[in-house]
Order: sequence, then C-alpha cells, then structure tokens
Amino acid sequence: MDIRKVKKLIELLEESGIAEIEIKEGEEAVRISRYSNNVPATPVQMAAAPAPLAPVAAAPAIAEVATEASGHKVLSPMVGTFYRASSPEAEPFVKIGDKINAGETLCLIEAMKMMNQIEADASGTVLSIEIENGEPVEFGQPLVVIG
Repeated sequence: MDIRKVKKLIELLEESGIAEIEIKEGEEAVRISRYSNNVPATPVQMAAAPAPLAPVAAAPAIAEVATEASGHKVLSPMVGTFYRASSPEAEPFVKIGDKINAGETLCLIEAMKMMNQIEADASGTVLSIEIENGEPVEFGQPLVVIG
C-alpha cells in the first residue's frame, strides 16, 4: 500500500474523530487506531481506602446555591466547539444584557471543521452565556439564556 494513502488515512482519522479505521486492498491491510492496544504487564496496585474523616460542625448557613438564570434556554443543536465571535479579534455576537430578536446570531459552533451559526429562537434580553469561549459543547447543552 502506498505511503501517501496511509498518510491520507491518518489525516482522515484525525479530522473525523473516528477512533479506529481498517482498510484492506487485496492481500494488504492497514489498521490505524487512536488508542494503544498495549496493556500494562504489571498488575495495578490498589491503595487502601482512607479512613473516614470526622464530621465537621455545621458552619453558619452561607448560601452557595448556584444562581441559575431563569428564562428561555437556547440549546446546542450539535456537538462541537463554542465560539462567541467570528474570529479571536472580533467583538462577540452578543453580551449579557444585550437586547436581541429571534433570528439573530448568538454564537458559532465548530463541528467537523465547519462553522455553524446558532441563531436566537426567541426575542428578549441575554441573561447569561452558559459556555466559555473555545469550550466543547454537547448536543442539548444550554448555550445562552434569554429572558
């Protein structure tokens, strides 16, 4: 098998997020995997569980309740990387406190080297932005809360 084909397969594997690929051409075969098949030869020693800690006296009630913004949550329609602006130098599409209309671009999600604009599906004020710039997002994860 030609080395250029093998290099192309490695690039395909890196770009697609596939964990493993195997290609056969006649009698030749190549298998490329992101994960090593090596298993440690020595057994793993488990540490003994630590002794339980003595109970701590209750401290005065300090509210550390996460203040979750109530309002309409715009959910991620895909898995990818969240971006607040079109480029690192550009202004964010929206900031907390901005008034927006349905259909306005809120952010970008990069998925498989494609930039996907995420638009507001409701009008209102941006109450919170739930994800940090450049962070990975999951399908259905809240991105922005609109009130």
